[in-house]
Amino acid sequence: MPHKTLFHELGHVLLGYPEDVATPRPRKEAEMEAVAFLCCEALGFDGAAYARGYIQEWLRGEEFSEESAQRILRVSGAILAAGDQDGS
Repeated sequence: MPHKTLFHELGHVLLGYPEDVATPRPRKEAEMEAVAFLCCEALGFDGAAYARGYIQEWLRGEEFSEESAQRILRVSGAILAAGDQDGS
């Protein structure tokens, strides 16, 4: 699932997590995988089912905060907009 992995890794960079040592790893991983999930779903790529399980594993029954959800949507939107070839 190279597309899913690419979106996850882009999430690392765009969410600023290589430098962020204060955010707990489970939250980082869940947010990055949520970015991958949304991008895969939007583009019809395989990997969404795997991403869903990965997110659930890292959240361990918790839910995304409003702050996390806003970051996930912002970064997913940026990735999808960057790949929009026709500029719409």
